[in-house]
Amino acid sequence: MIIRPVRHDDLNDLYEIACESGPGFTSLMPDKDRLSRKIEGSIRSFRSQAVDHSEQRYLFVLEEGTSGQIMGTTGITSGTGRSQPLYHFRHSTLTHHSRELGLRRSVGALTRCVHYRNCTEFCSLYLRPAFRRANAGKLLSKVRFAFIAQHLDRFPNLAIAQMRGVADEHGQSPFWDWLRDHFIDLDFSQVTQLAGAGSLDFVEDLMPSLPLYTHLMSNPARAVIGQVHPDTRPALAMLKAEGFRHRGMVDLFDAGPTVECRTDNIRSVREAALMSAEISTTENQHLIDTGRPVLVTNIGLEDFRAMVVNTDTHALASGRIELSTKQADALGLSVGASIRTLPLGQQAIPAASIHVTDSAEVHYAL
Repeated sequence: MIIRPVRHDDLNDLYEIACESGPGFTSLMPDKDRLSRKIEGSIRSFRSQAVDHSEQRYLFVLEEGTSGQIMGTTGITSGTGRSQPLYHFRHSTLTHHSRELGLRRSVGALTRCVHYRNCTEFCSLYLRPAFRRANAGKLLSKVRFAFIAQHLDRFPNLAIAQMRGVADEHGQSPFWDWLRDHFIDLDFSQVTQLAGAGSLDFVEDLMPSLPLYTHLMSNPARAVIGQVHPDTRPALAMLKAEGFRHRGMVDLFDAGPTVECRTDNIRSVREAALMSAEISTTENQHLIDTGRPVLVTNIGLEDFRAMVVNTDTHALASGRIELSTKQADALGLSVGASIRTLPLGQQAIPAASIHVTDSAEVHYAL
């Protein structure tokens, strides 16, 4: 399995992924013209020498080494919120107090806001069901942290991930059902398509700007505020282990939480170590069978590559990774070349666990 930047000849595969993933995956919509522009934007970002935190979109694909088939996608956006508002509801508690009457009442409220204006955003992670296998999901997720560690000056120092909210088996959101009945007569699939296309004028025109008191909402809508889809819970747990926290921002459409962390304080960004590659002309079968899985990347931009390599704990602690000639060739490495390494942990996510993402971020189904 090889991670590399997306190319123009990946268009048909991206289109298939967009069709497979469904209406909630708004960062990849089933529109070839839009996907082609996304590919071109990603190529420009990888080629850009700018480090001024202008909006850049990096889209990677996971390629099966033997067949060349595209197994999935993953992405990072630098400068989210700069060129286009990033709308949220702020979930907070308002307290009303009358000194004269001696009465106090606290109520939950949702207030529309534009809170994030220049962020690093993790997005576009999807592993195709036909390619579910050990370490594939972790590779897609954690490669972004290793890439940021190598190119930290390209990314604003606040990272966010917008998590998929609760929806039923038909993709309908109980939160949006309440908003649709009271404010905007559009189906959930319609508003996610508008959001995916960047057509957000309707938010200012039709979405409520004054606080919504949550106790006036229906019980199903109120119950899912700040909650994630069952498929998303393992992904949220993984991000929390990386240092991400929910600070009260929820999605306008399904009320899923947005979590955040200082970019340079993400655990895997801090732990992605810079090492030198050692290349062996023979495969070490012992490591293939029993070694610890480690994410290994080169340090390039346009020619960025990443893969999972099995190594032993002692070699990792000593700052050296032995690669076979085949692995080194796949990563575009020569003897002594610098690499980034990041342990994937003792327990890989089960191969059958990877599912579809929401409009922006990772979801695993366990």
